[in-house]
Amino acid sequence: MKSIFKSCEQARLIVLLALFVIAFACKEVENSSVSGSEDALSPLSLSVEYIRHPEGLLIIDDKPEFAWEVPNSATKQTAYQIIVASTQGLIQKETGDLWDSGKVYGNQSIDVEYEGKPLNLSGTYFWKVKIWDANEVEMPFSKHQSFKTGEANGFITSANTFQIDRIKPIIFQQIGEDSYFIDFGKAAFATLVFNYQAKKADTLTVHIGEQLLDGKINRDPQRTIRHQKVEVAVNPEQSQYLLEIRPDKKNTKPRAVQLPDSFPVLMPFRYVAIEGTEGDLEAEDFTQLFYHGYWENDASYFTSSDTLLNAVWELCKYSIKATTFAGLYVDGDRERIPYEADAYLNQLSHYTTDREYAIARQTIEYFMENPTWPTEWQLHVALMFHADYMYTGNTELIEKYYDELKHKTLMELRREDGLISSAKATPEFMKKLGFTNPKDKLKDIVDWPPAQKDTGWKLATAEGERDGFVMMPINTVVNCFYHRNLEIMAEFASILNRQKEAEELSQLALKVKQTINDKLLDPTTGVYIDGEGTSHSSLHANMMAMAFDIVPIESIKSVVDFIKTRGMACSVYGSQYLLEGLYKANEWEYAMDLMTATHDRSWYNMIKMGSTMTLEAWDMKYKPNADWNHAWGATPANIIPRQLWGIRPKSPGYDTVSIRPQLETLTSSSIKVPTIRGAVKADYQLQSDETKHFVIEIPANMIGEFDLGGQAISKVILNGEILNDYQNIIPLPAGKHNLKVY
Repeated sequence: MKSIFKSCEQARLIVLLALFVIAFACKEVENSSVSGSEDALSPLSLSVEYIRHPEGLLIIDDKPEFAWEVPNSATKQTAYQIIVASTQGLIQKETGDLWDSGKVYGNQSIDVEYEGKPLNLSGTYFWKVKIWDANEVEMPFSKHQSFKTGEANGFITSANTFQIDRIKPIIFQQIGEDSYFIDFGKAAFATLVFNYQAKKADTLTVHIGEQLLDGKINRDPQRTIRHQKVEVAVNPEQSQYLLEIRPDKKNTKPRAVQLPDSFPVLMPFRYVAIEGTEGDLEAEDFTQLFYHGYWENDASYFTSSDTLLNAVWELCKYSIKATTFAGLYVDGDRERIPYEADAYLNQLSHYTTDREYAIARQTIEYFMENPTWPTEWQLHVALMFHADYMYTGNTELIEKYYDELKHKTLMELRREDGLISSAKATPEFMKKLGFTNPKDKLKDIVDWPPAQKDTGWKLATAEGERDGFVMMPINTVVNCFYHRNLEIMAEFASILNRQKEAEELSQLALKVKQTINDKLLDPTTGVYIDGEGTSHSSLHANMMAMAFDIVPIESIKSVVDFIKTRGMACSVYGSQYLLEGLYKANEWEYAMDLMTATHDRSWYNMIKMGSTMTLEAWDMKYKPNADWNHAWGATPANIIPRQLWGIRPKSPGYDTVSIRPQLETLTSSSIKVPTIRGAVKADYQLQSDETKHFVIEIPANMIGEFDLGGQAISKVILNGEILNDYQNIIPLPAGKHNLKVY
């Protein structure tokens, strides 16, 4: 197997990325999403290894998982039959010479593992599926789908394809006798292709950039805001040119994710200025080639009565799409390195904006061999595993990495009372985490960036983004993450039938929670201190305790009251946990205030600054080397569906979906949330008499649970019938439901 990647010192990364590129089958789309028409009675949206269109890609699992959407006409699946064939002719004849599952009773429509004859490496195979509906009526076979197989080389995650969007200018202006200005509407990781007919050998000057200054491309932007000047030699014999962007030394270092050699050099830019031209040019002559991972734009939507919130959603959703250019979740353009916390936030928002799981699964495998230094970043890996499990229902990653993942919970660094300290990490323990340099050490991070003394450059606030957090060996933020890790590992141990271990981990989680509350919750103030040995309380210590369900019921009010005194005293990363904690405390009004704020610590500020992707920081004054293309800043892309609308998987693989809206600040809203079983759609209208009117669509083969959240309610009408006997949870079978809450 010939690698098409540039050299990288980390051999393991080379292997992973080589597998990714072998699977690469680049598709071009004209500013549109990929969709297909299916028979209304047949299974829809087939996928292999969670990849919707595996044709031409490399499936590296020799026992791949199949999935499909049950058509709404079936309501529910009672049985299925899969056939897999070695030729297209056989599959068209509905003959499964490699596997014919026969009629299998049950509603399993995801994570169905191949059980046929062994598949050869480098083979091409064909499959289709049919189901029996809720009335046990046999329905027609789906259209067939093909996939190729290849060697796994120790990994189990198959890669998805890239796409190229061909973007045309939204603004094209002649600004001088021989110069033009172009605006493509949004920044993208891209290059430029243009048509130009030179009368003689000559040189054109092209500027590309992310930022405008006084209506022109900023040619001397602040640090990591992108701009590049490119000289293009033209001649009469050539009419089309691909801009030769120079690589950036900062994001092509050995640890950076290297793009395929088949890619041109990419740089995030929105604007183009071209100088030295002869003759008239037209907008049609210029195309931004926007590279990104597989994406279906219509997989999700959100709109509401709050136009600012709508703009924030669009900013964040686009940020997720635009930053998939590397095939793994990376930190942005400055380093192009995967970091665990960045990746987890990216993963959550990717799941709520498109039905895509391959990048997250690849990134999880990458982190098992390529850790980064922050203590809390290690504690994000289990969170990534758990999110993958809940959204896909698949346990393969858990089965493969469980014992290694236990190290990343840092439970080996605990003392007698259960709390952990990164100061206890030895060189031997660092090896267990995947570090290879004997000098590598864990360091608590809490939030980023820290104060000036840690960075060497002046920030707008003396304490950076940590709200004055006092670092102590026993760190409240670290131990909040640790508690959640223990809960996750207890669940994983149970999945693997390690019941004794599951019980031990559950007991340890309870012990850690109790110790946090005994030793780190100040009984005088009713709020959490930053760590053992300090009396200082920060936003971070309290929002993390709230986000991870550690706060005792009697202390919720004091903790929330304190949190609300601190505003957005955290970074764009920290906002994820701040907002999650607020929604868990039913503080929907304050959470909405933060998401729609217009000060300089807000998503509105990013839009006002002129960025079309989320920034690495709230403003350049808070982080002078911030990227303008950082997906960890896109928190509302997952908070709006998961918390504002409260649409989340209650059981793994969305067998059951929980819907717990907290929409009280809105008068109307509509949303579409992708899931592996099909999209959940919902509409909301606050009527003139204060009645809340919901229309909820649950896809086939899924059960919905509408959670009233303990509200004081006088009457509930479901599909025209008054519910006289209901609890806080209203069951919703597959289908469309009208729900009125009085």
